[in-house]
Amino acid sequence: MIMSGRALRLTVFLDDTDVWHHRPMFTEIVHRAHAAGLAGASVFRGVEGFGTTQIVHTTRLLSMADDLPVAVVIIDTEERIRAFLPQLEDLLIEGVAVLDQVEVIHHRGRQQDEQ
Repeated sequence: MIMSGRALRLTVFLDDTDVWHHRPMFTEIVHRAHAAGLAGASVFRGVEGFGTTQIVHTTRLLSMADDLPVAVVIIDTEERIRAFLPQLEDLLIEGVAVLDQVEVIHHRGRQQDEQ
């Protein structure tokens, strides 16, 4: 898939301990994005952060190493991202999801014959 120009970035922030049917929530989001045919999804694990509880969690203190922040980032066309949003509603995520307008300057997937 080749994409360039205006796009939408969906970033979902949650805790690494959030689960959906006994699997990590971030894994469920990535698999749903893949099934929806979106251009791609990446998960980034944070080393420190806080959310609604206002408690700072960090990898520096073993006692606070639970509930570390995780960000799932998905970039695709605006219409494809907006069509995907109802799937997040089903997950009842305790976190925040944000949308940003972005400009894709380079995105090229592997050609089918190269695989």
